[in-house]
Amino acid sequence: MKVPLSQAQEDMIKEAKSNYFDLPGLDVSIAFPQATPASIFPPCVSDYYQFDDLLTPEEQAVRKKVRECMEKEVAPIMAKYWEKAEFPFEVVPKLGALCIAGGSIKGYGCPNLSITANAIAAAEVARVDASCSTFILVHSSLAMLTIGLCGSEAQKQKYLPSLAVLKTIACWALTEPDYGSDASALGTTARKVEGGWILDGQKRWIGNSTFADVLVVFARNTSTNQINGFILKKNTPGLQATKIENKIGLRMVQNGDILLKSVFVPDEDRLPGVNSFQDTSKVLAVSRVMVAWQPIGISMGVYDMCHRYLKERKQFGAPLAAFQLNQQKLVRMLGNVQAMFLVGWRLCKLYESGKMTPGHASMGKSWISLKARETVSLGRELLGGNGILADFLVAKAFCDLEPIYTYEGTYDINTLVTGREITGIASFKPAALSNRSRL
Repeated sequence: MKVPLSQAQEDMIKEAKSNYFDLPGLDVSIAFPQATPASIFPPCVSDYYQFDDLLTPEEQAVRKKVRECMEKEVAPIMAKYWEKAEFPFEVVPKLGALCIAGGSIKGYGCPNLSITANAIAAAEVARVDASCSTFILVHSSLAMLTIGLCGSEAQKQKYLPSLAVLKTIACWALTEPDYGSDASALGTTARKVEGGWILDGQKRWIGNSTFADVLVVFARNTSTNQINGFILKKNTPGLQATKIENKIGLRMVQNGDILLKSVFVPDEDRLPGVNSFQDTSKVLAVSRVMVAWQPIGISMGVYDMCHRYLKERKQFGAPLAAFQLNQQKLVRMLGNVQAMFLVGWRLCKLYESGKMTPGHASMGKSWISLKARETVSLGRELLGGNGILADFLVAKAFCDLEPIYTYEGTYDINTLVTGREITGIASFKPAALSNRSRL
């Protein structure tokens, strides 16, 4: 409850303020005219080893159209929405027109892109704004892909066409307050009743959930004790999704807490292809590749911003790009981007050839996100004071990278997935808590 101020307190506060205290801040172009803000996005100069030559004409065309849209439509408004922690609904039709939602799904109005083209699109969106990239990834590489891989023919025809053009929006609800990395132990329940199922439980950190038209929800079947998947619709009785406040990263993404209280789901909305937690692995294998490309895109954008900034900003009578320390940091960033891109590209090729393992995907995501952290941190240093302003991208990217470092498997969990694969020994639980020896 807000306690009203007394007249004396109000007078004291008013006396303490200057007569210009409540004036709006100066536009950044006036306050700091020496460098161009990210609302006018810098050209891409990070492809030093000319990796574009590795892409097919289709993949190059996808990169071009996504880059143009993001720089023109999203860059000018992203800092405003990020600051307010609001989602830019105005850009949804423009993102839908790109025809990248549904990525590698064939038919049902989906683009049937190669995994590489899908990944390139994810990187290009993240290069300008990581929140928009996460919005599309949750919608497309998690929710739509689950319906595409695990849904019935009727479900695919019913839901995918409108999702493919972003006429309707989807979310994907697996994580719970008590089960994050240990997601397979989830506690939300699904109880069979006549004509359908009753869902009870709670989900947390679910992107897009506060406004999603379609919610893909995972719950434990009380009869089989296995994980099943369900499609819920917005405003279903007993369903509630509320926004998680006070995030420092991906502030435009509307992460929510979902409460399920005796929610009835008809039989036709149970996903027939999800009968155990292992069935989610088919989806997570693809989404983990896509998530690995988000830090690549973020790092590309930060490098592009720093490259322009160092040539524009002058100190001691010379551009910052003229100083040895700054050049050394810039080259480290550029080297990281080249290595990250090559690992991401190879991951796509392994998937396309049917050779990718869970360990491959996990090492790609964990290593790339680690290198991105280093890259963005160097960029933060290079921009000095402007490195803490969202106007110049780097501070925003610095914060946005933190949740990406954690979601879709934390850095540590992903390294353990790879560790299990190369040693044959699982080390997820402390030995003292395990019922048998790891050996």
